[in-house]
Amino acid sequence: MDSKNRASLIAVIVAIVVGGLVAWVGSQGGATVGGFPLFALAVAAAFIIQVIVYIPSMLAKTERFFDLTGSLTFISISVGLLLLAPAPDARTWILAAMVILWAARLGSFLFMRIHKAGSDDRFDEFKNSPLVFLRVWMLQALWVSLTAAAAWIAMSTSAEAREPIGWLAIVGIVVWLVGIIFEIVADLQKSAFKADPANEGSFIRSGLWSRSRHPNYFGEILLWIGVTLVAVPVLSGWQWVALISPLFVILLLTKVSGIPLLEAKADKRWGSNEDYAAYKKRTPALIPRFSA
Repeated sequence: MDSKNRASLIAVIVAIVVGGLVAWVGSQGGATVGGFPLFALAVAAAFIIQVIVYIPSMLAKTERFFDLTGSLTFISISVGLLLLAPAPDARTWILAAMVILWAARLGSFLFMRIHKAGSDDRFDEFKNSPLVFLRVWMLQALWVSLTAAAAWIAMSTSAEAREPIGWLAIVGIVVWLVGIIFEIVADLQKSAFKADPANEGSFIRSGLWSRSRHPNYFGEILLWIGVTLVAVPVLSGWQWVALISPLFVILLLTKVSGIPLLEAKADKRWGSNEDYAAYKKRTPALIPRFSA
């Protein structure tokens, strides 16, 4: 086994182990179905769905359904939890709606983008190796599980642990709304910019992109903080592992695969451009600046 396959095998094992640990810890004190913890079933389903779609994708050597599968995993499991949760209350419905609406919007956006482009060059070095390609799908399963952890754990709480909607949930809903609006507007502005032939070879620096170099990521972080605020009032004991949700999103976007990769790509393309240097100097990487 070569080094890439060994690394991929280790990554697959780590993803499954971490997912299993989060599933076990987050299930403590939660509801069960047929004797199985509901949250653990949700995490297991996230991994199983990826494997099911990975097999035909690997055989066809295509990444076309990767992003769509991730979004549909969020949606299908959230719907499943809504149906299986004991006496689902307003909080359960609100959390399900938050996750489903976000996933439906993002999934359709990403699917149309790859459909228009025809392929995603991020996968060129992965899809020709079954084990390396499997790693990508297992990491997606872990991403889904950790990102949705706060919502899914709260939705999986026992009927006795449920609480009426209070001020913190209201704040969370408002934060989520601001976040998703920010993300949608930023994506629409960038899509319109790229669609204009006059902008060929240039970079966007208008609209929200004049206030932040990555306003869509700011919105993404904000909306998952909102989800967590809605979930917090019903968490107890080990269920507080749900806080991994916004922390994971923040870490992923600011330190791993989000901003660092895009900044490096932009620096390589426009690093010698004086306008880009000035834009980068005056515009924050993440948190928007609305002052002059």
